[in-house]
Amino acid sequence: MDRQVVHHIADSHMNAYIRFKLGLTEDNPTIKPYDENAWSKLDDIDTVPVEVSVNLVRALHQRWYATMKNLTEEQFERTVLHPDHGKKLSLWYLLGLYAWHGKHHVAHITSLRERNDW
Repeated sequence: MDRQVVHHIADSHMNAYIRFKLGLTEDNPTIKPYDENAWSKLDDIDTVPVEVSVNLVRALHQRWYATMKNLTEEQFERTVLHPDHGKKLSLWYLLGLYAWHGKHHVAHITSLRERNDW
């Protein structure tokens, strides 16, 4: 379960990073949803060590930070359209959502480790 969550965070944040960059470079682009459950059943989840996804997230967050560090308020207000929700989402909103998302899943992993004495 915890390895699935670690790989899920990497998958999710890769999508988030691309969505963020699309929002910066296109006028309210429609972002591509993906089937998280289907992705979690692909072979890489069981065969790739979790350290690979941990390193991927670290590197991705470095790139994401470099992209954001000098953005203006106006740029953070740019939007993307999520077709499943049918509404515009600002880049500020996306940033907050994925910051919460990472912390949320780290709490899941921490709780599992404590319960199972790992």
